[in-house]
Amino acid sequence: MRAMGCAFLLGFLSLIAPLGAKAGDDHAPAWQAKESAAIEKTVQGYMDSWNKHDLQAVLIWQTEDTDFTNAFGNHYHGRAEMEKTFAPMLAGVYSETHQTGKIRSIRFFGRDVASVDIDWEMTGAKNPDGSMRPTRRGLHNCLMTRQKDGRWLIAVMHVTEFTNTPPLTPQTTAR
Repeated sequence: MRAMGCAFLLGFLSLIAPLGAKAGDDHAPAWQAKESAAIEKTVQGYMDSWNKHDLQAVLIWQTEDTDFTNAFGNHYHGRAEMEKTFAPMLAGVYSETHQTGKIRSIRFFGRDVASVDIDWEMTGAKNPDGSMRPTRRGLHNCLMTRQKDGRWLIAVMHVTEFTNTPPLTPQTTAR
């Protein structure tokens, strides 16, 4: 009886273990390569939209109920709140920015949910007085979800900055 229980457990684990495998892992299921490519498309689309300073284009890469926490700890919920907050910034202090991102890792938690770490760099940001800010570098940690049409969207993004950059003023905290 004990041997049957162990055999059942090992069989069950062999079915679910691949879901936690990382993209690029030699033991990752074949479907992960396809989904990883779709996630890469989303990340590149987000970066390209940012670099055009087109907020509506940036927002299409995020879920309607997206959650965003910036490097200064401010939290914003939903596309409408993101639009209200970032429209003046993309037209002002971020109007000349260029952002790049390179996926560091993708970890799938099933076929429709993945944690994605993106190393990012931003140049061209300005202070409110118009002076240039130093090059910024950090990590976007995103929870992404696959939509019914196969696209992957950012449901949660937490921004970590590795450079010592003071917050832009005035900063307001939503909620």
